[in-house]
Amino acid sequence: MIITLTLNPAIDKTIEVNNFTINHVNRISKVRIDPGGKGINVSKVIQKLGGDSKALGVLAGRSGDFIKDQLDRLGIDHDFISINGETRTNIKIVDREENTNTDINEKGPLLTLEDLQKVMDKLFFLLNPQDILVLSGSVPSNVEDGIYQKIIAKAKKRKVKTILDADGSLLRQGIEAGPYLVKPNIHELERVYQQKILNTEKAIECAKNIFKHGVEIVVLSLGGEGAIFMTKEQTIKVGGIKVDVISTVGAGDAMVAALALAIHRGYSLEKAIKLSIATSAASVMTAGTEAGHPRVVEQLEEHVHLDILRS
Repeated sequence: MIITLTLNPAIDKTIEVNNFTINHVNRISKVRIDPGGKGINVSKVIQKLGGDSKALGVLAGRSGDFIKDQLDRLGIDHDFISINGETRTNIKIVDREENTNTDINEKGPLLTLEDLQKVMDKLFFLLNPQDILVLSGSVPSNVEDGIYQKIIAKAKKRKVKTILDADGSLLRQGIEAGPYLVKPNIHELERVYQQKILNTEKAIECAKNIFKHGVEIVVLSLGGEGAIFMTKEQTIKVGGIKVDVISTVGAGDAMVAALALAIHRGYSLEKAIKLSIATSAASVMTAGTEAGHPRVVEQLEEHVHLDILRS
C-alpha cells in the first residue's frame, strides 16, 4: 500500500490574471479550485496513473468537508481526522502574458497534541512491512520540526520505505532519520547545507552527503531543467522535456507520486526515472493541480533521455 500523510492540507485556488500588476486593480479571467496539500496532490496523481493510495492527515471546517467530497468524487481512499478551525486556502496567481506563477499561502489551523496523536495512531495502525509512506509538505506552525524524523525512524523499524519531500528544518532533520528516498530541489538543498549551489557539480557534491544517513535514493529536482537521480552507485542527469506550460503548481508532487508508484511496483531505476520525469512534465500541461493524462505521460516517456554521469 502507498500511504500519503498531509498534516497541513489546503484548498488550492488558482486565479488566472492577464498582466498581473502590483498596486492596481486586476481582473480575473479564470478561477479553478482543487483539493490540495502536497500529500493529497501525490494521492491524486497516483490515482490518475492507475495506482491506489490512502490519504491520511487532518481536515477542518467547511474547507475540509470540500476536500473530503472532492476526494470521494475522484475515488481516492482517505481517512482524515477532523480538527477545530478551518483548513487553509492557498491562492495561486497565474499570469500567462508574463509567464509568472505567484503563491500566497495561508498558515492553516493549529494541531493539538491530542489531534497529532490520533493521526499517528491511525498511521501506524495501517502501516505494514513493504508499504510506501510519503511524507511531504509543511506542517502546522505549532508542530515540531522533528515530526517527520520521528515518523521515519519508527516506520523504518517496520520495514516501511519512506519518501521525504519537505523544506527547511523538516527536511534537514528528516534526512537524519534515513528515509528511503529524498526529493529536494536546489533551493531546499541550499537551505539544508547553508550554501549557494551554482552548478551541477556542486549540487552533486552536496547531495552525496545525504547518503551517509542511510538514504538509498536522492532525487534533486532542477525545475524546468530536469532532475538528477542518485544512488550510491549511480548518478544520472535527465534534462527537462519541453512542453506547453499551463501551471507549474504540483509538478514536484507529480514526480513524487510517480516515484512512489514505481517503487511500489518494483520498477527498475531507469523506468522509475522516465515515469517520474514524464509525469511531472504532463502535470505542468494542466490547470491547477490537475494530474496529467496517462496517455500523455506515456508519450512523454519516449522523450526522456538519461545521461549517466557515473556508475
